[in-house]
Amino acid sequence: MVFDFLKGEFIDVISWLDDTRDTMVWRFDRRDQAIKYGAKLTVREGQAAVFIHEGQLADVFGPGLYELQTNNMPILTTLQHWDHGFQSPFKSEIYFVNTTRFNDQKWGTKNPIMARDPEFGPVRLRAFGTYSMRVSDPGKFITEIVGTDGEFTTDEISIQIRNIIVQAASQVLAGSGIPVLDMAANTEQLGQIIAKTIAPKVADYGLTIPEFYVENISLPEEVEKALDKRTSMGVVGDLNRYMQYNAAEAMAQPGSAMGQMMGAGMAAGMGAALGQSIGPWGSIPAAAPAPAAPSAPAAASTPPAPPPPPPAAKTWHIAEAGQTTGPFAEADLAAMVASGALTRATMVWTTGQDGWKPAAETELSHLLAQVPPPPPPVP
Repeated sequence: MVFDFLKGEFIDVISWLDDTRDTMVWRFDRRDQAIKYGAKLTVREGQAAVFIHEGQLADVFGPGLYELQTNNMPILTTLQHWDHGFQSPFKSEIYFVNTTRFNDQKWGTKNPIMARDPEFGPVRLRAFGTYSMRVSDPGKFITEIVGTDGEFTTDEISIQIRNIIVQAASQVLAGSGIPVLDMAANTEQLGQIIAKTIAPKVADYGLTIPEFYVENISLPEEVEKALDKRTSMGVVGDLNRYMQYNAAEAMAQPGSAMGQMMGAGMAAGMGAALGQSIGPWGSIPAAAPAPAAPSAPAAASTPPAPPPPPPAAKTWHIAEAGQTTGPFAEADLAAMVASGALTRATMVWTTGQDGWKPAAETELSHLLAQVPPPPPPVP
């Protein structure tokens, strides 16, 4: 019975099995029991064991199996004023620190970052991404961050790390000088600069940032809508031709509201032209009365179909020395013929043509009719 009592008073096996994904530090629960001299300490891969004795940082053990004695606890031996022959139980706080990577940590800007863009001027930017962190100095991490917390998780440090990241990201993005439209192509470079900037600050906490990613840099919603409109105008191209095409499509559908409006507009225009031809005091001579015809239901009047829009002028491309130029209107090509820049052998192409052909074998032959062919070879 006495042996069982004494055995219960001392701890002889110290280890930690982590079954979570966010625990960074766990304090070994000794329940006021003394640690037996020669106790077995098991530190697994991805862990470190930190001994705190009477409020002071003592020894730090990396992965391995240890038998706790004075020869492998030099700092604790010095603090206790032990000599190498003293063998006695002792009391210390033991913290196990997870030294593996904690991945998929989120960061993002709460408020927009003011920056000066070379194309748009002052703009407001938002950015977000992910990072991973790792405890590189367990002793410093315990003394600077954890303190006496019995179980420390990533949530308790992520807010502080996020503030450091956002401050650095604001400085880097605002001072990068990279246009907003080019930042998406430089997120990797910007992420490396931000990670390098925050490295000394997180090192003061005993941490490192092995990976850092900038996933997105965006403008305010209203600015993005304006940018979308600008992009749409660039896709449309010639606005006049685009409007003509839409009007022609609407006129091709007589039942549509646009078709009716176009028909009414054309009828009003024809009426105005007829009034001008008669004159202000003129009148239309009465026609001779026609013989009475059997009464029949009046046919519904149908407005005449509008004329089709004029066909788009054909444009041409020119291939010379492995390069393609154009498109050129026919008037431009006529000037090139006159200057000798366009000859019968010049390779040309237009929409609907099957491959490149010499200009003399296409519709451009009429432009070359006035140009004499090459002189015959000298006999």
